[in-house]
Amino acid sequence: MMRKLRNLRWYIAALLFTSTVINYIDRQTLSVVAPSIKHDLHLSQTEYGRILQIFLLAYTVMYVVSGFLVDRWGTRKSLAIFVAWWSAANVLHVFARSAASLSFFRLLLGIGEPGNYSAASRAASEWFPPKERAFINGLANAGSAIGAVISTPLVAWLAIRHGWRYAFVATGLLGFIWLVPWLLLYRPPAEHPLLTEAELEIIRSGPTILRPDFKPTLAELLRKPDIWGQLLARFFSDPVWWFYLFWLPSFLQEQRSFTLSQLAFFGWMPYLASDAGGLFGGWLSDRLVLRAGSPVRARMIPMVVCAFAMPISLFIPHLRSTAGMLAVLCAVTFFHMAWKTNLMTITNDVYPAHCVGTVFGVLMLGSGVGGFLFQGITASIVQHFSYNGVFVIMGFLHPAAFVVCYCLLRRAGLLRSVTESSL
Repeated sequence: MMRKLRNLRWYIAALLFTSTVINYIDRQTLSVVAPSIKHDLHLSQTEYGRILQIFLLAYTVMYVVSGFLVDRWGTRKSLAIFVAWWSAANVLHVFARSAASLSFFRLLLGIGEPGNYSAASRAASEWFPPKERAFINGLANAGSAIGAVISTPLVAWLAIRHGWRYAFVATGLLGFIWLVPWLLLYRPPAEHPLLTEAELEIIRSGPTILRPDFKPTLAELLRKPDIWGQLLARFFSDPVWWFYLFWLPSFLQEQRSFTLSQLAFFGWMPYLASDAGGLFGGWLSDRLVLRAGSPVRARMIPMVVCAFAMPISLFIPHLRSTAGMLAVLCAVTFFHMAWKTNLMTITNDVYPAHCVGTVFGVLMLGSGVGGFLFQGITASIVQHFSYNGVFVIMGFLHPAAFVVCYCLLRRAGLLRSVTESSL
């Protein structure tokens, strides 16, 4: 008889965390070596911005598609396919010889990467009760931050030793290694031969807001005010994270005169701070679930604090001290990820597991469209002026996101002090 594993859901959490780490290492490889690529391929800031937009265009469209695919194929199969796709796409960057070919490989990467988050969101609903979901989403967001932390020194070292092309090859191979334990271990809880009965009861515990047989169509989702609240919150706030992912290494090298070695030494710090923010924000709102009267109200408490702390980013370009600048950067990324973790978890609190992938994919339209538009704005401001104006704009995006989200969630009746409701 096969021996069962205690706390199996935390093994699953470790795999989801690792897939997100790899996802961000692959995504960040371009950002770290961007100045070298711009020089070798003769790219202007505007051309670089367009390449980022192509990635985000594919990323946005595929978020909706990947959400449907995750719900149709299941978590295990869909995530395996997405990881294999984006890993292969990352390796192909070695063949980039022009803006056109680099754009094509970023397009392929953008097609594969969003499936990671739709699948992870569904896995969080499948494997974890409400009182643990914010922490799990924080762990997933921590994976993105750790990926950014690791990628900065790792890719810089690979580029210095072997050139930027082979940095893409080395990072792309990580996903194929990850596939082995994923395919061996992951199954839905009800079908898993290694899951104990006690842990299955834990997973199934806790309140639900929607009836478990709720199966929304796209049209039905788009008529719900809470969907628009979460979608618009992502539209306004997620471009801030896209900026720190795609433009921060260039900002440090081009405007603050960091060398590639200095970037490897200091550039990981804001991403580590975001890691702490995601974990702390998730932990805090999980502790507040009972006191707040409903899971959604518990998520909104840290969100309001984080949103109205974000205007400190206005000081970043004006701080002469490198230590002071890095400290504020770290604070901003900490608050952003604490915000993002709780915004993500609202989806898990409201919608049953079998449709979370679909809902999550629809919501990420806001992230993708906002990021796509903001990349063009950022490239134009940086090329014709400087980074200063970008930091001003970013300072006020989260407060706007919170106001919109709060009003629409309240209209949907999700901020009432109850633990159960039905449609």
